[in-house]
Amino acid sequence: MTKLTEVVDSLETRISTLLTRYNALKERLDILEGTIINLDAKNSVLKEEIAQKQQEFNTVKTANALLGSNDYKRETKLKINALIREIDACVVALSE
Repeated sequence: MTKLTEVVDSLETRISTLLTRYNALKERLDILEGTIINLDAKNSVLKEEIAQKQQEFNTVKTANALLGSNDYKRETKLKINALIREIDACVVALSE
């Protein structure tokens, strides 16, 4: 009978240890899930900021190209040619 009692006590100890470890892991999982949610939100904000900055950069680049900046001579010529083609298309449409 003492053997049975020892086995039961051993099982109770092991189960108690497992429950303690399970609860600790569950708490850690909850913390990590919260961290993931926070990081996802932060990531979304940063992606939006990057998209906005990219759009601002493209706007500045286009403005520099239209102003004839030395850095964007090729882009300036292409933009002017595109504008001339648009004007020509408008003139043709108006003359019809």
